[in-house]
Parts: sequence; C-alpha cells; structure tokens
Amino acid sequence: MITRPLSLLAILALAACDAPLPGIGPGSGESGLIQTLAEAPPGAAPGTCWGKVVTPAVIETVTEQVLVQPPELQPDGSIAAPGIYRTETRQQIETERQVTWFETPCPADLTPDFVASLQRALKARTLYRGGITGEMDARTHAAVRKYQQADGLNSSILSLAGARKLGLVAVERVETQSEE
Repeated sequence: MITRPLSLLAILALAACDAPLPGIGPGSGESGLIQTLAEAPPGAAPGTCWGKVVTPAVIETVTEQVLVQPPELQPDGSIAAPGIYRTETRQQIETERQVTWFETPCPADLTPDFVASLQRALKARTLYRGGITGEMDARTHAAVRKYQQADGLNSSILSLAGARKLGLVAVERVETQSEE
C-alpha cells in the first residue's frame, strides 16, 4: 500500500520541524521536559522566532478490586461464602500535557558577541560560573534556565522577555498620544 509509507514520511517530516536542541531535553537532566526552537504558534507575527516547552501528561495506572458478587451471609451474620471480586486496571491522566510557547531572539541574533554579553550578565547575577566564551554551551544553558525559572519559565532556551530583562535586547517603546 502507498498510504502507509506516505503517512510515515509525513510523520517524520513533522518530527523534524520540532527537533529538540542538542544538550537540551531528555537526557540532559530534565525529567520529561522537551524543548524546541519551534516554527511559531498559531497567530504569531511573521519573522518572529519562538521556543516551546512541552511537559508531557502524567498518567497513573489505577488498580481496583470491584465487587462482582456480594458475600453470602448466614442468618446469624457469619459468612457462608465470600464475596467475588474482579481486578480492574485502568489509566487516568493526573496532569494534562502542557505546551508553553515563548518568543526568543532569532538564531541569527545569537552571535558570539551577544552570547558573551549574555554570559557576562548571568555571571554578574552569580548564575554563570564558566568562562566568557561566546558559545551557548551547557553551562550557559543551565544559567539561562536558573535565571528564567524565577519568572516561571523552565527552559534553557533564552526567551526574548529574559533577554530584555537582562538588558541585552531593546525594550519596545510604547508611544502614547496626548489629548489635545
């Protein structure tokens, strides 16, 4: 059948769009957290860059004993025959899957000079302990995560909001019109 290889090809193509970043995600000390530089969320402005953190659902296996036939009781209240039970096992979602989108500086903006400035800003806040290399290495990613966790973003991908807060990206100016 032709439909099976085409559907497999489509799945592989979609998976490539959200490829995890090297050194980020499963295997990097994070429990079930997948981070990607993603295309963009629905409705995003053209030319913007986005990151996505996916926290998988927490599923629990529940096993219960269900009464099929109640015990038979004697007139004096003693048990003539024990009850019959059936074991039922099911899975239930304890915590729903969560997808968190956040705007990021675009990869072209992450020049060695920018990353060196990021490392200096994080070092000044005692979050980064490595040398100023200008490379987004594991230490830099770990420091970015520590910095952003205070704002509720558990990601080692630098958010645009985090970069602005560190003074690395200009804050957009909001123009107000005065009434005449």
